[in-house]
Amino acid sequence: MRLMITGGAGFIGSNFVRYWLDRHPDDRLVVYDLLTYAGCIESLDDVRDRITFVKGDICDLDLVRHAIEGHSVEYVVNFAAESHNSLAVVDPARFFRTNVLGTQTLLHAAKETGVKRFHHVSTCEVYGDLDLDSDEMFTEESPYRPRTPYNASKAGADHAVRAYVNTFGLDATITNCANNFGPYQFPEKVIPLFATHALNDEPLPLYASTRNKREWLHVIDHCRAIEAVLLVGRAGETYHVGSGVEADIEQIADAVLGALGKPDSLKKIVPDRPGHDRRYRLDYSKIHHELGWEPTIGFEDGMKETVLWYRDNRSWWEPLLARAPVVEDSWGR
Repeated sequence: MRLMITGGAGFIGSNFVRYWLDRHPDDRLVVYDLLTYAGCIESLDDVRDRITFVKGDICDLDLVRHAIEGHSVEYVVNFAAESHNSLAVVDPARFFRTNVLGTQTLLHAAKETGVKRFHHVSTCEVYGDLDLDSDEMFTEESPYRPRTPYNASKAGADHAVRAYVNTFGLDATITNCANNFGPYQFPEKVIPLFATHALNDEPLPLYASTRNKREWLHVIDHCRAIEAVLLVGRAGETYHVGSGVEADIEQIADAVLGALGKPDSLKKIVPDRPGHDRRYRLDYSKIHHELGWEPTIGFEDGMKETVLWYRDNRSWWEPLLARAPVVEDSWGR
């Protein structure tokens, strides 16, 4: 197989590249990434000799088309996105450009060049949020009710994928995933943010709504799910990728501090960012029943392994700290 992985120098993308090469060593991978502030080519250092790297903007139709045709790409997996909710509050336009127009550009190039399947990676956040004490879960049939610029831009991308399926007959699939954690995540996101702060004995900024919770999925389990959908998922279908494991911000902080042997005094309450969602939870029974997928990496073991990865890989994350465009304790200023 010949695949193009957009956003392949990012967190989930780079883990997917490494996972796919381990599982399918004879396949050819083209990694297409603009290397914005959160794109880190060093995340691919150990596999650079096994991939073709193209630096490019997914909004550049000519370059995308050239990359697909020039490398005889059969499958496109789209991870490329602006994904940090806090930055979307500060600079929403870049999210709509990349996430909506960029996805539409990729879809159009895929249609024109006749790729066999286009897979789009989305998020649970397109559905809005849930009450903290509700038994409700989002299903693939739940209505879209995004509440933030990031969520809305990802919802727009999902709609574009379905439009290309229904209007042009493109073979495309979507996965909506829970919050991912694991190695190689840019240190603006909460788990690597807490880990890097704790390692430097700096305060961990906990949003004031400490009961807000997220569903947590290890990135390798996510990669396994995308593999299943890409290979045997039904064309035009959406599949949820969740874990059923929820944790609030204080539980995350405690897990990080516990893994590193750091004191609770490092926890610091800061104002919520605007539009802070309360809770997401995905019903992943469809992918389980149809494709036999289920999560395999336990939250506690995965969290400890992740935090210790940051402890052992300062050379990867320390140069990235100065790139972070948002300070998470600044919302009340």
